[in-house]
Amino acid sequence: MQEIVNTISGLIWEPVLIYLALGTGLFFSITTRFVQVRMFREMIHLLFSGKESDRGISSFQALAVSLSGRVGVGNIAGVAAAIGIGGPGAVFWMWIVAFLGSATAYIESALGQIYKEEDEGQFRGGPAYYFEKALGQKWYAWLFALSTIVAVGVLLPTVQSNSIGNAAELAFGGGGMLQTGFGDISYTKFAAAVIAVAFLGIIVFGGVKRIAHFTQIVVPFMALGYILMALVIIGIHITELPGIIALIFTDAFSPMAGVGAAVGWGVKRGIYSNEAGQGSGPHAASAAEVQHPAQQGLVQAFSVYIDTLFVCSATAFMILITNQYYVTGVDTAVSGGVLPTDVIANGPAFTQYALESVMGGFGKVFVAVALLFFAFTPFLAYYSIAETNVAYIRRTFRFPGELTILKFVLLGSVFYGTVRTADLAWGLGDIGVGIMAWLNIVGILILFFMGKPAIKALKDYEAQRKAGVENYTFDPKALDIKNADFWENRD
Repeated sequence: MQEIVNTISGLIWEPVLIYLALGTGLFFSITTRFVQVRMFREMIHLLFSGKESDRGISSFQALAVSLSGRVGVGNIAGVAAAIGIGGPGAVFWMWIVAFLGSATAYIESALGQIYKEEDEGQFRGGPAYYFEKALGQKWYAWLFALSTIVAVGVLLPTVQSNSIGNAAELAFGGGGMLQTGFGDISYTKFAAAVIAVAFLGIIVFGGVKRIAHFTQIVVPFMALGYILMALVIIGIHITELPGIIALIFTDAFSPMAGVGAAVGWGVKRGIYSNEAGQGSGPHAASAAEVQHPAQQGLVQAFSVYIDTLFVCSATAFMILITNQYYVTGVDTAVSGGVLPTDVIANGPAFTQYALESVMGGFGKVFVAVALLFFAFTPFLAYYSIAETNVAYIRRTFRFPGELTILKFVLLGSVFYGTVRTADLAWGLGDIGVGIMAWLNIVGILILFFMGKPAIKALKDYEAQRKAGVENYTFDPKALDIKNADFWENRD
C-alpha cells in the first residue's frame, strides 16, 4: 500500500506541478499588478466590513472557514517535514509560494464569487461552478467535483487526524497496545480517534452556518495562541534569530539536501498549508455575502499571508532556533540539527521537541492540544467543500442519503488516519492536494486567456473605489462577463 501511494504521489508531484504553481503565482502577480501588495490595506479593511445574511456568511466568517482548512497540521507537521527533507532553505520557498500564491488566491476566490449560485437558501460556488459556467466544459467541472469529494472526504482528513494521534502518543505515551482490524494500535491513538470522531460528528451534522460560527471563534484563538507561544520561544533565543534567517536564505540556493529538494518540499508543503491554487478556498469565498466579487477575492488573498507568513514561519523559527531537527541524508554536524534520525520527520515531533526544549513536558502536551484544534477545524472545512461539490453534482444526478453517506465516510477517514502510519497518511494527502491543484491551476489559466473575468472584476472594483462610492455594484454584462447568473439577477 505504501509503495503504491508513493508511486502515485510521485507521478502527480512531478517537478512540472511544482514549477507550474510557482509560475502561475508569478503570472497572476504580474497581471494583477501585484494586488497582494497594492491592496494590502484594503484587505484589512474588508475583513470586518461585510455582514452575515440569511443566505450567506460574512467576509470574516468566510475567511475563518477557509483558514480552518489552511491553518492545519501543515503549519506544524508540514513545516517540520519540509525542513527534515528539504533542509532549512525549504522555508524560503514556502514564503515565496505564499507571496506569489496570494495573487492566485485572489483569482480563484473572485471567480468563485462571480459564478456562485443560490441553492436551498444559501450561496454555493467553487471551481466546479466556474468551470461549467465560464469554461463551458461540464465534463471538466464534474471531474473536479468528483476528485474534490474524494480528496477532501477521504484522502486529506487522514493527514490531519494522523498528526492528532502521533502528537497524543508522543505527549501521553502509548498506554499499551490494542489488537484491531487495522493492526496493533496504541490505546492512546485509539482514544484520540474516538474523541476526534465524536466531536466532529456533532458539528458536521449541523451545517455550513454552524461551521462558520464555530470557526470564526476557534480559528483566530488557536492561531493567536500558537503564534504567542512561538514568540516566547523566539524571544528566549532572540540573539540567534539573525543567524537563523541567514541560514534559511543561504540554504535556499545551496541547500544541504539539494536545490530540488528544498524547492520541491517548500512548494509542496506550502501549497498543502496555504492551499493557494488548490481550489479549496473558492468554496468558502463563494458562500460570503459581499457587494462585489473582488472584495472576497482580496480577503482570501490575505488569508494566505496569515497561514504561511505568520503561522508557518512561527513553527519554522521554533524548530530551527532550538536546533530540534535533522535533515535527511545530511550529517547533523553539517545541518546544525540535534535530533536523532529515528524521530519521524513526517509529523509534529520536531515542533513538540522544540517546545519541550524550552518548556519541558508541557511543550509536548501543548502541541498535542494545539494539533487537536489545528487538525479539527480543517475537518469542518473539508466537509463544507465536499458538501458543496455534492450539491453541484446533485443538480444533475441525485441519490438518496448522499450527504449522510459523505458524513460517515469523512468520519471513517478521520478514524483510519488517526491510527495509521504518518508516511501513508501524508502520501494520501499529497495525492488529494496534487489532483485538485492540477485541475484548478490549469482551469484558471485557461479562463484567464478566455476572458479574464477575475481581472475585469478587480479593475471594476478599483475604479469604483477610486470614485469614492459608498455602495459597490457589480454588473457582469457591462464587463462582458457571461453566465454570472446570480449577479445578473440580483435584487
